[in-house]
Amino acid sequence: MSMKHSGTSHSAEVHEEHPSQYMEKEEDTPKTDGFFSRLWALVMRGDTETAKMEQLKKELEQQKWKDPAPFKYNPGELCSLIDPEDFNKLEGMGGIDGLMHGIGTSTETGIHFKDHTLEKTMKYAGTIEQRTNVFGTNVLPARKSKGLLLLMWLALQDKMLILLIIASIVSLALGLYTDFSPPPEFVPCLDPPPGQTECKAPAVDWVEGVAILVAVIVVDLVGSINDWQKEKQFRVLDAKKEARNVTVLRDGKKAQVDVHDVVVGDIVTVEPGEVIAFDGVVLRSHNIKCDESSVTGESDMIQKVTYDEYLRERESGSVKHKSVFMISGSKVLEGVGDFVVTAVGPFSMHGKLMLSLRQEPENTPLQEKLNYLAELIAKLGTTAGGLLFLALMIRFFVNYGYDPNPDGREYGETFMNVLIIAVTVIVVAVPEGLPLAVTLALAFATRRMSNQNLLVRVLGACETMANATCICTDKTGTLTQNNMSVVAGCIGDDLLFLDSIKTEIANAEKDQRAISLDELTDRLPSPLRTLLVEQICINSTAFIPAEVDESEQVVTATKKIPWWGKLMTLHRSKKESVLEKASKGEIFIGSKTESALLSLVRRLDWAQYDQVRTSASVVQVIPFSSKRKAMGVVIKNDDGYRLYIKGASEIMVGLSTGVILVQESTAGRIQIKSIDEATRTELGRIIENYASQSLRTMGLCYRDFDVWPPPGASVDDAGEVQFEDLAKDLTVISIMAIEDPLRYGVPDAVSACGRAGVTVKMCTGDNILTASSIGKQCGLYTAGGVAIEGPVFRQLSRNDLMELAPHLHILARSSPEDKKTLIDTLKSMGEVVGVTGDGTNDGPALKSANVGFSMGIAGSEVAKEASDIILLDDNFSSIVSAIKWGRCVNDAVRKFLQFQLTVNVVAVVVTFVSAVSTSDESSVLTAVQLLWLNLIMDTLAALALATDPADPKSLNRKPSRVTAPLISADMWKQIAVQSAYQIILIFVLYYRGMDILNLNSDVEAVQLYNKMELKSLIFNIFVWCQLFNQVNARRLDRHLNIFDGIHRNIWFLLILLVEVGCQVLIIFKGDSVFSVKPLNGRDWGISLVAGFVSWPLGALTRMCPTAPLERLLIKLKLMKDPNALPVAVPNEDSDTVSLSNWNEPAIGQIAKQIGAFSNIRGGRLRASNLVLKNNAKLMRENNIHPHAIMAMVPAIIGTSVGGMWKMGQDENSNSVKPQVKVPASTLFRQGKIQFHPDTPTDHPYLLTLQGQT
Repeated sequence: MSMKHSGTSHSAEVHEEHPSQYMEKEEDTPKTDGFFSRLWALVMRGDTETAKMEQLKKELEQQKWKDPAPFKYNPGELCSLIDPEDFNKLEGMGGIDGLMHGIGTSTETGIHFKDHTLEKTMKYAGTIEQRTNVFGTNVLPARKSKGLLLLMWLALQDKMLILLIIASIVSLALGLYTDFSPPPEFVPCLDPPPGQTECKAPAVDWVEGVAILVAVIVVDLVGSINDWQKEKQFRVLDAKKEARNVTVLRDGKKAQVDVHDVVVGDIVTVEPGEVIAFDGVVLRSHNIKCDESSVTGESDMIQKVTYDEYLRERESGSVKHKSVFMISGSKVLEGVGDFVVTAVGPFSMHGKLMLSLRQEPENTPLQEKLNYLAELIAKLGTTAGGLLFLALMIRFFVNYGYDPNPDGREYGETFMNVLIIAVTVIVVAVPEGLPLAVTLALAFATRRMSNQNLLVRVLGACETMANATCICTDKTGTLTQNNMSVVAGCIGDDLLFLDSIKTEIANAEKDQRAISLDELTDRLPSPLRTLLVEQICINSTAFIPAEVDESEQVVTATKKIPWWGKLMTLHRSKKESVLEKASKGEIFIGSKTESALLSLVRRLDWAQYDQVRTSASVVQVIPFSSKRKAMGVVIKNDDGYRLYIKGASEIMVGLSTGVILVQESTAGRIQIKSIDEATRTELGRIIENYASQSLRTMGLCYRDFDVWPPPGASVDDAGEVQFEDLAKDLTVISIMAIEDPLRYGVPDAVSACGRAGVTVKMCTGDNILTASSIGKQCGLYTAGGVAIEGPVFRQLSRNDLMELAPHLHILARSSPEDKKTLIDTLKSMGEVVGVTGDGTNDGPALKSANVGFSMGIAGSEVAKEASDIILLDDNFSSIVSAIKWGRCVNDAVRKFLQFQLTVNVVAVVVTFVSAVSTSDESSVLTAVQLLWLNLIMDTLAALALATDPADPKSLNRKPSRVTAPLISADMWKQIAVQSAYQIILIFVLYYRGMDILNLNSDVEAVQLYNKMELKSLIFNIFVWCQLFNQVNARRLDRHLNIFDGIHRNIWFLLILLVEVGCQVLIIFKGDSVFSVKPLNGRDWGISLVAGFVSWPLGALTRMCPTAPLERLLIKLKLMKDPNALPVAVPNEDSDTVSLSNWNEPAIGQIAKQIGAFSNIRGGRLRASNLVLKNNAKLMRENNIHPHAIMAMVPAIIGTSVGGMWKMGQDENSNSVKPQVKVPASTLFRQGKIQFHPDTPTDHPYLLTLQGQT
């Protein structure tokens, strides 16, 4: 974000208040906008996110304390009002009047944004442009995106590409020297020029170096262009971030302005449900109450009052939970009012949080494994090349020593050939297609994921999800629809109904007598429908706000919007804010219970709520009171007066003496029966049944009066009848059961996670009964599962947490800190954790998790910034898609590895052996042929294997452990068998092919031609083996069908056809460049049959047992044990005794050993499934010697008693006392740790808590 700086000097007053402005001005640094200057900066200080953040902080700090002219206060002074809240500073500014004067605005007319409105007094000076120059815009500074050239340079930092570049330079130099240094080389040929017996050799040695450079450029371009497109995609995403309009006061008129166009000094109007996007000070408040928990962690509602009200409240000493400041990121729960904006963008609380979350991502498990593998292969390749060079140089010096007449030129060319062969081996060994395969697989997956409502912000996150073993998910909005709805109910006492979502969920409780909610219209007589409609619509305060008047003035920001930003505004995202949906008539604003009832009327198309409400003649309104737990309204109708009342169902039934009869009611009149004991019992049973499912029940009743006010009723001074005189002798209309229902498909998604080996844990702020009910319905709370509340969770010690975590299914009433603690505990146990979050204070948990999912609709911008993947539909089912695509990425990389390593092993062995075994130090495959195989074909193969679509069957296998090897035993088996087959085949043809194919001749030119034909045949066979093996590599498991789903990947088929076409073209037209000759039909038949053998050979290999090979590889330490359990990672918050609490180092060391000894020998850890080694070995590794510890015990006791020694106290022990830890067994006995009702009595963890381990 570029800001114009004013040249006016700062006032003396500000200099006195902010001495930091006397800091020395930094030397002017050149702008780093150009490629070369940015490249220089990159080389000098590194292109780290940390350096960028430091530079950004410097720029913001300079702008914060810059000269604010023509205003009185600079951004730093205004920020200090809110962070932290400082009412005294506001007083020091002169209160509201002083603040408004200082930022050039008026409480009555707002800011003036037109120059001609500035009066001579200049009382309210400052145009919008001036305000943006001084205070900034409400847009965070954009990340500096890298240009294509810079991305290409960064891609060239890859070690493998650097090696290739060096090889290309050497090869090109040697090739030019060989081709163009006199005298020219002559070779035997079938048709020599007249008068000569040989032909001049084609000058094509330089092609090797050029081919390598071309290959490097191809790999570099593909990778960097993909990164550039990714950066461009995120720039577009930033441009279309949820833009919404807010109401501001400008020039005395209210106008609709985009939230990003609001500037300091604007007067903003707030309404219930709005999320504050800027910091400010309240001007007018009509009972505004805000939820600031997502910003400050304060769980209580904060009442917003005006400056004068706060002064009065302060004098009376009752300012708790009251404030004059509006904080960005908070939500308005109720009330309306206006406030003046004092900080926007990076200077607001919200902006500071967003900027603090920008950091450099860590390497993912796959990236770590690939880096290790690439370095290992590069070392092996370099070793092979070095050995080949050494062997050939020994021969070179031996021949030179025994040659009586050495020719310097001949031996110089021989040395060049040796160097070329050695470099070629290194080039062939390095898996240069590997980074491309990873990039292509990730890019393909992320694009497909975006079509399935998954926006990947961190590219490596999708492959991390492949190994996810646990998902900690929110309830509201993720598992449920975040929209309270009527899901069940009873009309009268006999007409039960259920919503379709309840009938489709296998785990939901159902009453067989209930009808579908959609059938309710046909089953209800017209008078009953009218009765219900009037009760719901009139006795309600929820509403849909009027649509925004498009003719109202909209002021755009002075900051220019790029062309791609304007393009995105033409196609506004479907993910709209709550207020936008409400303005379009999609949702109601108000009480969730009333909104659910009104939604029922609209869903069944019974009436238009606003028409029913406006046509009613309201006599008296009885507002809701938490004391009476009811609300009502009295209307005048044709028969007199009618009271509609709704409230807690058990209270309503207790006040009722009658209930309507659905079947007996006709079109003429509603029939009623008295409530006898049996009816009251039945209604009570229905209410209890709904309550047991954690449904919120609402009783709807009415009562008719002939006259108003009723005879004998008490009337207050306002002429209103007392509630107690009205709320009796009621008639029950209906019992409505309300719930935030599950999303469609969530139970199936949870079941799919179970099959995939991924456990799902619910972390919610709701109470444990509601959470348990939803958990049972969606299938994540099952037998053996534990439900616990946050306050209890915090009392557990670390060892108890580690024992509880594997069995924990529901964490209710949890805070974001609880969620982060659970995530850290699971990660320390070796779990790969995915977590969902939507609030601002979910940022730490999202960052802590291996993969963070934020909500695209309900999520805050802070949560989105902290997350790796955004769920555009807020649906849990989309997480299952992320797991599926993550496994697709991992599989694509493994498929390519299985293919590439076979090529590399065969090429290196064949090149090495053939070069060493021949007298002319030449390989059976030329450098250009090897480059076609190793670079071009592998690049195409990477693209082909990376584009396989996600297979739903991949969810039927368990996730791989983080420590599992990248190349499995099955893959090693295929690589070994296919490599051995190809090596044997090539060596047989190379050493005995002339005899087998009867190609020997006494004519030197014919013999040379036949040798060229044989080498062409070997090259063709090698290529066709790879083409067939490319199909074979699509299968990583032991199933035999290698063609499964191949028809769904059109890219694979097209690329395979391209490779076949290129190979045919090379054989017929690439004679001089590729050193080949056209082949006849026999040779083509041999090539195709040799390649086809790869398929049955692969099938036979899969049928062979893998376990013996796996045990052998593990024993030889060539492969890590894939079934090894992870070792728990120690945590700073461990229960071990801290050395800082001991006065003497020696005592501290003994204390440390005792602590570790107790952990190793302790009963709780012994029962844990995390113990991987025997106790004796663990103690040896921790340098613990029990006999030494026991020998010290008498001395410790004696000296401590005799010398009055005691444990040292922390200097800050009086500041904050840690929460007392309570053993899990004690909490279980107190009933605070709850097991699922179907948990067997012999469950291990249950027995542990019962002390029966």
